[in-house]
This record gives sequence, C-alpha cells and structure tokens, in this order.
Amino acid sequence: MVNNNKFAQRLKKVIEYYGESASSFAEKINVQRSSISHVLSGRNKPSLDFILKILSSYPDVDLYWLVNGKGNFPPSQKKIEFETPQVTSAKKNSATENPNSPIEELKNEIQTKGKRIEQIVIFYSDGSFKNFQN
Repeated sequence: MVNNNKFAQRLKKVIEYYGESASSFAEKINVQRSSISHVLSGRNKPSLDFILKILSSYPDVDLYWLVNGKGNFPPSQKKIEFETPQVTSAKKNSATENPNSPIEELKNEIQTKGKRIEQIVIFYSDGSFKNFQN
C-alpha cells in the first residue's frame, strides 16, 4: 500500500528536480492542478493512471522508487549493460534461415536506423515486472 505522505515527498522531489511548478507539472502529465494539490497534501492517494502519466512524461523516474521509495532518484549516470544471450547453433540457424523473425527484425532495425534501446520492461508470469532504463 502506498504511504500518502512519503509518496507526496517523492512527488515533490520529482517536481523540484525538473524545475516545475505544481501547475506546470500537472499540465505536462495531463491532470488537473487540484489532483497534484490533493496528492501533495496527502488528501488523496495517487491512482494507477496518475502514476503512469508521470512515468510516461518523465521516463527517468523509476516506478519502484516512486511507489515504494526503494531505488534511486534522481537517475544516476550509471548505464545498465545487457549481455547478449548465447544462441545455440540450432537457434542461430533458425533465426538466420528466417530473416523475418522478430529477433532479426529488431537487430536489423537497430543497426540500420542507428536507434538505441532506452527502456526494456520484462513482465513475469506472476504479474511482477522489472524495468530497465538505459
């Protein structure tokens, strides 16, 4: 369960970090100013929609930190390195034989368009998830 007062402190930290006023922050996440005021005062608990709007507008904010206070904010300059999974020869052959496989399409898109991965979210079968930011 979200602790209203502690969540309000973390929300205030986010607003201050980005140099926003409560009014401009509300505008950027597309909620009414009164919603920000009510959450900051501890009167209302944040809804899931409210939290998702913050994360959508400010992708550097970590969900786990925002909700539970565990983790870090502001974001550090530390980058997460991902290891390339080892592909067995059978899997490698099937991927190269099928040039339209999702893995090959993603690899080609990243290489040819100069794109870089900014965020990966892994959803587990028990309903939990892990968010990785680059």
